[in-house]
Amino acid sequence: MSQPMSHPQAPWTPTSWRQRPAAQLPVYDDIPELAEVEERLSTSLPLVFAGEMRTLRQHLAEVAAGRAFLLQGGDCAESFADFNERAITDTFRVLLQMAVILTFAAACPVVKVGRMAGQFAKPRSSPTETRDGAILPSYRGDIVNDLDFTAEARRPDPRRQLRAYSQSAATLNLLRALAQGGFADLHRVQQWNLDFLRASPQGARYRDLASRISETLAFMRACGLDASADPQVRQVNFYTSHEALLLGYEQALTRRDPQTGEWYDGSAHFLWIGERTRQLDGAHVEFMRGIANPIGLKLGPTADSDTLLRLLDTLNPDDQPGRLTLITRMGADKIATTLPPLIRAVQREGRRVVWSCDPMHGNTLEASTGYKTRPFARILDEVRQFFAIHRAEGGIPGGVHFELTGQDVTECLGGAQAITEQGLADRYHTLCDPRLNASQSLELAFLIAETLKDYRRATGADVDTHEGDGEV
Repeated sequence: MSQPMSHPQAPWTPTSWRQRPAAQLPVYDDIPELAEVEERLSTSLPLVFAGEMRTLRQHLAEVAAGRAFLLQGGDCAESFADFNERAITDTFRVLLQMAVILTFAAACPVVKVGRMAGQFAKPRSSPTETRDGAILPSYRGDIVNDLDFTAEARRPDPRRQLRAYSQSAATLNLLRALAQGGFADLHRVQQWNLDFLRASPQGARYRDLASRISETLAFMRACGLDASADPQVRQVNFYTSHEALLLGYEQALTRRDPQTGEWYDGSAHFLWIGERTRQLDGAHVEFMRGIANPIGLKLGPTADSDTLLRLLDTLNPDDQPGRLTLITRMGADKIATTLPPLIRAVQREGRRVVWSCDPMHGNTLEASTGYKTRPFARILDEVRQFFAIHRAEGGIPGGVHFELTGQDVTECLGGAQAITEQGLADRYHTLCDPRLNASQSLELAFLIAETLKDYRRATGADVDTHEGDGEV
């Protein structure tokens, strides 16, 4: 077993990424305006704080050791137009429901991370888009430009970063209130079902589980063990995440922690490097290696073992548990051949990482009706293979990463609702990639819970955790 890289890396500063080639960054035509926006952001308050990020890193270290499970999910791309209390609350509620299902069925603490309060930027396969002979810049998320196909709308506008910052701050305020203010109390577990789920099979199944939880709490009270004042029952720890794509924005919100001297990106608790920006000599890897946030690395079907180990050396040279999450996005038809060699390479080097499965991005296709979609069956298939491969290789399947919404959309095919290609048009609202709706999310959570429970039984997984880690 070899040791993590010990030789010194080049000096890092929050600006050192600017000396590296940068993929997927928009081209702004008003550089002074961009500099002014970044200067304003650099004097703004951070959205999250170093102590929160250190706590998350501790929780993720438990995931890496197999003593907890990571649930990460939320919108494909947040929108300025759809910013409202109900949308945020509904997505938070679905993530709570999924976490309860996983915790109760698998007897495993769940670390909850939302793709929320900052998921505004999107990588694109092409810098331009062509319609009816007109060529315009691609839509890169509301933090960069607008979805409308006009020259003015598609112009990258630096001022949008200020609006994204303000919306992220407001979203975080609501999420903190929901997580800590009583909404997440397990005594209210029956009330979390969304109205449109009540008559569905998943809603009924969830109500049954919620009744069992309520009965358990009532039994505890009868025994003189009143959980009503226990913060692990009344509150949850909920963290935010997004892809660290727009590096000027990320740099502007990076601060040095006076207690430790470490640099933290205050835009979110958890940031990840995308499949299109994980170049070893690239700007995104350079920026991310220097911040102390827990970070993720997306790995698609082109990932190879040698490059992955070099990325581990760069991004986590001291092999800190909880620092790095490897998010695989292979596709159901490729995961069986591409994932095992990566697991073996990481195990051979003795690295402590979190393995998480993103079954969404590798299973995208275009329906005959022209809609971009994802078949629920293929999403489920990739998750099942993810668990089976880790079991065969002696690895730890640590988490899942989904694009989902609390809205009753019709964007992914299949599931118990049996959404068809013709039915996609009913409520297809995504700005970019198709998302699971609430019913599909709960259906998947039940299936994952059974798979996780079987894995933990078969491997004798230890569910003991440190005090404070057992909250739902």
